[in-house]
Amino acid sequence: MISCILVDDEPFAREALAELLAHHPDVNIVAQASNAIEAIQAINQHKPALLFLDIQMPRISGMELLAMLDKDNMPRVVFVTAFDEYAIKAFEHHAFDYLLKPIDEARLASTLGRVRKDLRPRDVSFLAPERLAHLPCFSGNRLKVVPIEEVEFVFSDVGGIHVSTANGRAHTQMTLKLLEEKTPLIYCHRQYLIAPAAIAEIVLLDGGAEVVTRSGARVPVSRRYLKELKSHFGFQ
Repeated sequence: MISCILVDDEPFAREALAELLAHHPDVNIVAQASNAIEAIQAINQHKPALLFLDIQMPRISGMELLAMLDKDNMPRVVFVTAFDEYAIKAFEHHAFDYLLKPIDEARLASTLGRVRKDLRPRDVSFLAPERLAHLPCFSGNRLKVVPIEEVEFVFSDVGGIHVSTANGRAHTQMTLKLLEEKTPLIYCHRQYLIAPAAIAEIVLLDGGAEVVTRSGARVPVSRRYLKELKSHFGFQ
């Protein structure tokens, strides 16, 4: 059985694809998502073998979503697109699986045939942006898209990964490692990443230090990262 997730901001498009997939009993739709935040939660929860991903979505595009996924849990991706002929040729050149909207039943069957022969994920990392402009977050029952320039620091604890801004706190399902790779945030502690632009003061303490952000929050700095943090601002 091939587990899959459908990601598309258009409910009728998801419904149409689901109806076509119903003719393939070895394909099991474990979740559907209408945006990147829902998609990340579903992917982390279900760890599907296959992802049907719409490229053109508001706020956070399908390509940006790829940059937010842990490479170790990356599923096989089938792009769903209404792109023009030039973009389609680019997908074909790199041998990526894609479906052109409106989806043709025979084309879907052909794509699934290739997937059945080889479910291994393909490297799509170069399609994703090197840096993220937004972070997908959630706070209670609210889904939030947080601009990266508003983030002061991020930290992890037993409750997950927390994103702090001057206006409050939310959660994200991105890992600290991925956030370091894809954002301007830097380590100041093994459980904390901080935005250099948010730092107002570095207060030296016995055995380490702490940062005071521009909103007044205090963030611990371990001895391991203190020298690197000081040198970032030109301090010896």
